[in-house]
Formats: sequence, structure tokens, C-alpha cells
Amino acid sequence: MEIKRDRYLQQLIDYMWDGQIKVITGIRRCGKSFLMNTLFRKYLMEQGIEQDHIISVELDLTRDIKYRNPLALAEYVRSRVEGQSGQFYLFVDEIQMSDSVKNPYNPEGKRITFYDALNDLRSLPNLDIYVTGSNSKMLSRDILTEFRGRSDEIQVHPLSFSEFYSAVGGDKEEAFESYAFYGGMPLILSRPNDTAKAHYLQSLFSEVYIKDIVERKKIIRKDILGLLIDLLCSSVGSLTNPKKISDTLNSKTGESISVNTIASYTDHLQDAFLFKESKRFDVKGRKYFEYPYKYYCEDIGLRNARIGFRQQEMTHIMENIIFNELIVRGFSVDIGVVYSNDLNSTGSYSKVTREIDFIATKGNRMLYIQSAFALPDEAKAEQELKPFSLTNDSFPKVIIRKDIRSRWYNESGVLNIGLIDFLLDQNF
Repeated sequence: MEIKRDRYLQQLIDYMWDGQIKVITGIRRCGKSFLMNTLFRKYLMEQGIEQDHIISVELDLTRDIKYRNPLALAEYVRSRVEGQSGQFYLFVDEIQMSDSVKNPYNPEGKRITFYDALNDLRSLPNLDIYVTGSNSKMLSRDILTEFRGRSDEIQVHPLSFSEFYSAVGGDKEEAFESYAFYGGMPLILSRPNDTAKAHYLQSLFSEVYIKDIVERKKIIRKDILGLLIDLLCSSVGSLTNPKKISDTLNSKTGESISVNTIASYTDHLQDAFLFKESKRFDVKGRKYFEYPYKYYCEDIGLRNARIGFRQQEMTHIMENIIFNELIVRGFSVDIGVVYSNDLNSTGSYSKVTREIDFIATKGNRMLYIQSAFALPDEAKAEQELKPFSLTNDSFPKVIIRKDIRSRWYNESGVLNIGLIDFLLDQNF
């Protein structure tokens, strides 16, 4: 099954021949290789590029094992490209499989790596370079860092609901229920039944992601890493911080797990693209709070599988899906904090902190967004709307709801839009 990934394909097209190395990043098994080797290759050939002008090196295959030597890779590519007419494209898949080798001219000096090889190949005026790679030896973010301003990043995510629906079709509500349960890892669509889907997602954590992080970061307490993952998965969208997590795990294990260990492990999970952090932002004070933060899982199906498909509270699942959708659309996403003076039980007024689920920012565009599973009565609607009224600004305000299908504006100009409508409207 060929799933369209038009958003990422267009980014590759936009970056063509800009003199930079295109680095395709993202969580493992989200479709990076498919994007480069299938979708982008197909586009190039449709533009008239000859097959022999696309040089493909797959370092995880034995046929290309010799090119794990960066000097051999550079020599091979130069032999294909240098002095030739026409434009050439280099695709290197699983770049982290490359080895480092001694400098033949200075054996005691700095070893030669694929960074050296690819940066050298950048000097060829008729070559455009594209790479993917992430595993226990080197996560994609490390690759991007090493190129030091000489690369473009195309970060690929699991399937959005619109990509998922374009592949499965049928009733939108049924498709969403499946998506909210099993998520958008591309291979889910080829699993034959529910048991196979669940097993695939669970094995990704145990056999791929955790092993990668443990080996890459030399994690000693694999059990603590696992407990941290469980905690973050079971509390997506909840405010937390390393101290709170440390206290919870200490109580659970009877040990003394340091705050620094939790902070370090959380960073590793983010580096592996498994979770994303959203900070709290004081709307009036125009400043970020140091803590607490919220964490969201990169794929809701992975989150569900990790906790055994329990805790299926649609409010949290919906919030995670909306957060991920905003990230896919290129927004930076914060949590909004505003304050009201409310009459308390003693008859006096006190300062009350209220939250806006998301402040979504992209360029000069900013949206305030509330995620609401349902607004069955005026009291609930007022509770969701109240934080909007406290911003005292004119930025667009949106409530994304599961209980409506048609979109409409209330008397205050707040857009009410159905969840599926929002997810499928790529012009939103």
C-alpha cells in the first residue's frame, strides 16, 4: 500500500538544489526511508530524471556494506558523478551504519566519518544529497547536529489522521476510532488483525525504542526508564516535572531515584522522538514558567500499547492527537496560563489560575485552542470559554469538540469545530 506523504514530499521538493544536505529525521519506523526511496524517487523519475542519475546506498544491506567505509562511499559517489553532465541525486539510507576509519594520511589523527564524506561531496555542483538514519548508534538528531548548519531537516511523523484516512477510506467516525486506538505508525495498516496490530506496537517499544536508547545512551537502569515511559504514557497532557516524577517512582519502587536521573532519561526519550514537551506560557506576563510541563506521545497508538490499551479516556487521547496534529502542521505549541479574580467561599476575591490547552504559533499566526470532548450544558461551555475571555487580545480562539460535526462561531467570535473536521481540514 502506497500512502501519500505529500507534506513531507513537498518539503523535499522545496529544498532541492539548495546546496544543503537534506536530513530526514523522526521516530523509527515512521516512514522516513519510504519517503526518500519510494515517494521522492517516483517524483524525480516523473520529472524526467534517469534512473542511473539516482545513486542509492542502503547501508543496512550486505550489498552496500563496503560503503560503510566513508572513504569508499565518497570515492564511489565521485566516480559516478564527477565530470559527468546532468544532475545527480544521492540517497543514503541508514547513515548511522557508517563506520569511522583512520585517516590514511595521519593514522594518529582524527578518524574519518560519514560527516566528512558527505560534507566533501557537497562540493560537487551536480550532486544533491539526501540521508536518513536513526538507531541505537546514532539518532537522527545527532546527525543533524553534526552537519552544523549545512543541512536542512525534514522531520517525519507517524501518519496524521488525514493521511491515515486517505489510505483506509470508509466511514470517518469508524476510521477515527481505529486511529485513536492504534495510531498512525504506517505498518499498522498492513497488520491483518487487532492482535497483530497490538503486538506490533508493543514490540516497537520493547524491541526497538528502548533497546536503542539503552545502547545509545548506555542506560544502567533500564527498569527505571521503562517505569518513566509507563508514567508519561499514562499521564499524557498532565502537568508534571522531574521532581514530581521522581517522587512518584520512589514511592512505587521504594528506592531513591534522583531528579537528575529522571531529567536525563526524559531528555533521552525526547531525543528519540518518542515524546514531546510543551511548556506553560503566561499570556499576560509574556514569559515561560520553568516547570511544570506537559508531555505528549509521538503516536497515540504507541501510547495505548505501552499501557496495555487501558486508560482509554478520550479526553486525553483527543488532546494528544490535537497536539500532534498542530506539530505536523508546523506550529510550535505551548500551554496558555491566564488568571482571574474569583469570589471564594469566604466572600473575598482570590487569584485563580486558568489554562488554555494550546497556544499554537507559526510565523506571525497565533491561535488559542481548547480541546473539549463535549460541552453538554452552559456551565461546561462557560468553563471552557472563560480562559479565552481573560487573554484580552484579538487572536483567533477555537474550541475543538468531539460532539459536533458542523463548525460555527458563537457570539464572542469563538470557532466551534468538530474534531474530525479539524483533522481533515488541511487549510485550517
